[in-house]
Amino acid sequence: MPPPDNKRVLSDIEIEEMLARKALDRSMFHRLVPLLGPVRGQVAAVFALETLLVGIVFARPWFIGQLLDHGLVKGAQGWTLDERLLTWLSIGLAVTWLARFLFAGLSSYLAGAAALTVLNTLRVRIFEHIQALSVGYFDRTKAGRILSRADRDVDALEALLVQGPPDMLSAILRFVGAALMLWIMSPLLLLGLASVVPFLVVGTWLFKRVSQKSWAVVAENRSRFTSHLVETVSGVRMIQQLVREEPNRKRYRELLSDFDGALVRGNMRSGWFAPLSGLLNAAGMAMILLVGSYGLLEGQITLGQLAQSLFYVMLFLGPLQDLNDLFERYASGSASAQRVFLLLDTRPEILDVEMPVAVPALRGDVEFRSVSFSYAPGTLPQVLHDLSLHIHAGEVVAVVGATGHGKSTLVQLLTRFYEAQSGQVLIDGIDVKQMRQSELRRHVGVVLQDNVLFSGTVLDNLRQARPDAQDAELIEAARALDADEVLGRLAYGYHTQVGALGANLSHGQRQLVCLVRAYLTDPAVLVLDEATSAVDVHTERMIQRALRRLCEGRTAIIIAHRLATIRDADRIAVIRDGEVVEIGSHGELTEIGGAYARLYEAYQRQSGDLIDSAPEPAGEQMGDPAGNSDPALSAAS
Repeated sequence: MPPPDNKRVLSDIEIEEMLARKALDRSMFHRLVPLLGPVRGQVAAVFALETLLVGIVFARPWFIGQLLDHGLVKGAQGWTLDERLLTWLSIGLAVTWLARFLFAGLSSYLAGAAALTVLNTLRVRIFEHIQALSVGYFDRTKAGRILSRADRDVDALEALLVQGPPDMLSAILRFVGAALMLWIMSPLLLLGLASVVPFLVVGTWLFKRVSQKSWAVVAENRSRFTSHLVETVSGVRMIQQLVREEPNRKRYRELLSDFDGALVRGNMRSGWFAPLSGLLNAAGMAMILLVGSYGLLEGQITLGQLAQSLFYVMLFLGPLQDLNDLFERYASGSASAQRVFLLLDTRPEILDVEMPVAVPALRGDVEFRSVSFSYAPGTLPQVLHDLSLHIHAGEVVAVVGATGHGKSTLVQLLTRFYEAQSGQVLIDGIDVKQMRQSELRRHVGVVLQDNVLFSGTVLDNLRQARPDAQDAELIEAARALDADEVLGRLAYGYHTQVGALGANLSHGQRQLVCLVRAYLTDPAVLVLDEATSAVDVHTERMIQRALRRLCEGRTAIIIAHRLATIRDADRIAVIRDGEVVEIGSHGELTEIGGAYARLYEAYQRQSGDLIDSAPEPAGEQMGDPAGNSDPALSAAS
């Protein structure tokens, strides 16, 4: 799709179109039909059952017509009822009702089973696709919108994809069958009823166009308030801390109001179809009574046929009532399908090369060679400017610098969550772009300030690093890092439930779990990005002991804000404005009296205060170099 106007704020759906690099596809039929391939046998059975059900429905008027025409016999003593015929007709009518219940139940079961298969397959496909998308997609897309695509929008496809075709077939068969029966009984009956067909065709065409557009807007507004709800749940602590509950509630109310308005406008624009179909139904019935009465008087049709024709009119015009529901399903499902496939059409920004270099083992020699990078080239300024940094295998290098100057960006490029616009990032002389991403990340372990733990026990989280490990092996790894002193004393030891995102553990306990997890992966290169921030001194000392053991025998890159944690590093690199301005050991850098020396002096004056006043915010992650530096780093700059 064409690039957006930078002066205009993009809507959420426009952002999705930009990330997918294509416009929303309004035609969904060719995308939806292949989804039915795995259940085509069940769908065919449902079609057959619906055809049989229509045949059963058409049998009922015939029984009534036979009763009226042949059940009453005129004899010498007047009219008598043929009880034998009545009995057989009653049995036949009862059989049709029983068959209808049985076949309708079987049809519903098969349709439901097919729906579960199709929708679950689609959910898994979406889930796999979401996991494969590049990190940049999640930086620019609201989590609530992604959840809405994988949940509510997929649900909306059931009525369109599985239930819709059999219902549409049933409506068409009833319509065509009723027309055929009316023609057989008397062409005049069909011609009289045909006067309403042009109004039906025009009304259906208009309804389809109006409703599809209206329900697309409804679906979009639904995604917005769902997205806001998810963000509120994720950030509820910060909302309460900033006392933003009332403004946040007002915003949610506004989004609900937009949704309600879109829903009301959609119903107003399409609400005329039901009264129109009711009017056509009444008009058709009146025409049949008029033409049928004339035919009865002329002896062209019998009383039984006239009664049958009234049933056939309902079968002819009944689908008109059904079309309202069918087209609402189509409009709502089609709007959801458009968004689902827009997500599936979004390609990962970072892809493996066709023939990646196999790297079964790495020494850990890391080099950033003349690297320049911006998170949004042409829109945001560069975070790194021709940066070069060589870290030898087995070396421990600390990286310091003001917030927003590019420290954490090095981690993003090394793990290939983003790619440099120019220059190279190499490990053992191999460009990381030539490696398979999964293989690269197995060799590069990362421990962040706010690592993620998943619901389950401590052992469950450790086992993610080594799925085939026994409990004893995992606990032994914790003991090797001296983490057992803390983790073993939890309420239920290593079987303690960590809660959602590790909410049941303290920050220091979560960090220890993550350090043990990194130790279990045995990476060639270990990156510690603010791994000891926001913990007390006692916990920090414990983490420091674990870090020293974890760094033994491997390359380590430490991004830290407390200078006490990096003085023992082999070398310290100072980054300012996306460039390495100084590099050397602690002693060398303090001796030359440059940026690092001023930084260390400020650190000493503040008696151990944090150098970085806060962890690197989303500003750096998204390439905003305008983050506020803390006093010590500002002095050093």
